Order: sequence, then structure tokens, then C-alpha cells
Amino acid sequence: MELFAVAASVADWTDWLRALFDEHRVLFGWLTTASIALFAISLFALPWLIGRLPADYFTVEGQQRLTAERRSRRTHRWIKLLVRIARNVCGVLIALSGIAMLLLPGQGIIAIVVGLMLVDYPGKHRIERKLMAKPWVHRPLNWLRAKVKKEPFVVPAAST
Repeated sequence: MELFAVAASVADWTDWLRALFDEHRVLFGWLTTASIALFAISLFALPWLIGRLPADYFTVEGQQRLTAERRSRRTHRWIKLLVRIARNVCGVLIALSGIAMLLLPGQGIIAIVVGLMLVDYPGKHRIERKLMAKPWVHRPLNWLRAKVKKEPFVVPAAST
């Protein structure tokens, strides 16, 4: 009797899924297209972005050097503001794409990390250093850097 109940519930479940797909065929088509596009973009854009970062990006000294370089550039304040807004918008979009890629095909964790690196928020560099100290974060990032023939990131010591 239990086997019959399980078979009936599976049949009900597959009927429900089939009806859901039929009812939202266009939505599933767009989601499939977006998933394929995100996967393709992540294959090319993420290694390029990660390869452009200096190897000491995640160290305190590297951040201080980059801040000094940014401040020494002579750029109009409106251009700086537009670049900052564009970088934050791109970072949020990449992080959201990474969250989607946790369920869809793509490099989800790497996309989330790259997106968070682009967005400005308080304590960003401290959080980045803590994340980078985790092997499950720095190994894939350094693997991608090796693919674009760049030296690995300097991994900060784990802090509490």
C-alpha cells in the first residue's frame, strides 16, 4: 500500500511540474536564456576581472597602495562619482548573478566575491581579507589567476 501511495504522490508531483511549466513556458524560456548568458559571461569576464587585480590586493599594504594611487590621479570629481556609481551598480549585478549561479550553471561563489569586491560598503576590506583567508575562497581565485597567467594572490593570515 505504501508503494502505491508513493507512486501516486510522484505522479501528482510530476503532473504539477508539467502544469507549472506549461503555464509559465515564456518565463522558463527567459530563465533558461539568462542562465546560459550568465554562464557564458562568467566564463570570460570573471577570469579577466580577477586577473586585473594586483596580487597584493587582499593585504593591508596593497589596499593602502591602491588608495594612494587613486588619490594621486587627477580626475574631475564628477567623473570619479560616475565611475564609483557604475562600479557599485556592476558589483551588485555581479553579486546577484552569483547568487543565481548557486542554483544555475556558473561560478557562483567567485561571482559573489567579485561583486562584493566592486561594491563600496563599510568594513569591505576587512571582510575581504577574512574571506580570502578561507581556502574555499582563495583556491578557486588563484586557480583562475593561474589560467590567465598571473601570480597568485597573497593570502592574508586568518584574523578573528
